[in-house]
Amino acid sequence: MNKYIKHLSSDIPAGIVVFFVAVPLCLGIALASGAPLFSGVIAGIVGGIIVGSISGSQLGVSGPAAGLAVIVLTAIQDLGTFEVFLMAVVLAGIFQIVLGLFKAGIIGYYFPSSVIKGMLAGIGIIIFLKQIPHAFGYDKDYEGDMDFFQKDGFNTFTELPHMLNYVSSGAMVVAAISLAILILWEQKFMKKIRIFQIVQGPIVAVAAGIGLNFAFANSSEFMIAGEHLVNLPVSNGIMEFFGQFTLPEFGAITNTKVWTVAFTMAVVASLETLLCVEATDKLDPKKRVTPTNRELISQGIGNAVSGLIGGLPVTQVIVRSSANIQSGGVTKVSAIFHGLLILFSAMLVPNILNMIPLASLAAILLLVGYKLAKPALFIEMFKSGKIQFIPFIVTVIGIVFTDLLIGISLGLAVGIFFILMENFKSSYFLHQKEDNGKLTITLSEHVTFLNKASILQLLNEIEEGRAIIIDASNCTFIDPDVEEIIKDFMASEKHQLDSIEYRPAAVDGNSPKPIFV
Repeated sequence: MNKYIKHLSSDIPAGIVVFFVAVPLCLGIALASGAPLFSGVIAGIVGGIIVGSISGSQLGVSGPAAGLAVIVLTAIQDLGTFEVFLMAVVLAGIFQIVLGLFKAGIIGYYFPSSVIKGMLAGIGIIIFLKQIPHAFGYDKDYEGDMDFFQKDGFNTFTELPHMLNYVSSGAMVVAAISLAILILWEQKFMKKIRIFQIVQGPIVAVAAGIGLNFAFANSSEFMIAGEHLVNLPVSNGIMEFFGQFTLPEFGAITNTKVWTVAFTMAVVASLETLLCVEATDKLDPKKRVTPTNRELISQGIGNAVSGLIGGLPVTQVIVRSSANIQSGGVTKVSAIFHGLLILFSAMLVPNILNMIPLASLAAILLLVGYKLAKPALFIEMFKSGKIQFIPFIVTVIGIVFTDLLIGISLGLAVGIFFILMENFKSSYFLHQKEDNGKLTITLSEHVTFLNKASILQLLNEIEEGRAIIIDASNCTFIDPDVEEIIKDFMASEKHQLDSIEYRPAAVDGNSPKPIFV
């Protein structure tokens, strides 16, 4: 408990920043999912308070994810009602709990570092590009969208010239001033002043945005229209607030479509969570490691609770997590506090939040995106060599032009290809002994069918009559296919000489006698 208390001065301001970032994302993703706006708010509350409390991640922040928006939209349409869909969310949570109990979280450790870094850079580029229209006052594309092709008929890149037809002068001024504040707060001399260490730049930027919104209220040129502001559902009193919570249709548990949707959501949400966990751990200044099985269980509990009270499915999400880290969050208190802020603000002061210009929040996310995709990262990966750089850049391009899971899959496929290539090269060591002039082929400790091609190619290139030792005595495993290739080589007419010695792999710790031809 002491470790949480002593970091409150860092976690509380970070939680406030995450709260400002999370609210429009929760609403935007709910809108894109074809669900009630309040369902996104519920998911944000559950992701912060419930998942944040149970999770072993100190910096990860959970909530509704853009990656599930299409699945949710399609599922609500196929299942007929939102209440039936909520039953699928509950079941998805139960599936995730089972996955955690069966130690499926280990999957997260099998993603190469180059792919995870590519994921961070790709998401950073998307965040940056997607926020430019919001900074100019064009908000047709919902906050939190990560897809290349957008609902307004444009894509991430064609949106940029199109937005120039709908520029809002007020939004541009708010974005410019907010961005200037954020950049000023990043300067070294500012960080040396105590007050600026306590008050985070994003909080000041949002406050400035609200102030400018008031100042522009009577200006025909700079007035910021309601469509360019946060649009949190407003309830009149506590009873009306709780009346927005929705129970699932429990009778739908016998519907096979519900189970199919639940399983799909559980798998996708779990993958996105595990990827985000890996990415968040890499960004963590303290380099802490999140227990992935516990994370799956906490996400499962969160989804079960969210479904029971009318919320969207949740995952750990990199936008909010990276905003948390960049704002100085140290422990899970920041994630929990952001959830509490969503709860109390939606309950008590939604009108105040609805004064925040989206352009202010766009400025915050522009900086978050830039920090995730700094040019220095691309230079570092390029210098690391092609084995690191190519999977990295393929992941970046795949994420920017498709979506998160497809981009990760492309990067992973390229990474596996390079692993196979290295395996192809390192199946044996070739050297010539000086004492007797024999060519010695020493097989690696682990030789699989993947090494067949390289070993076969080597043996075919050896000139006829050459004195050879094929040494497999150090192998802990040698594939029967490879051993068959060696025996066929020894039995061939070309090499049926007394010059070939084969030292087989040890069996039960005993080295067998060499075989001569």
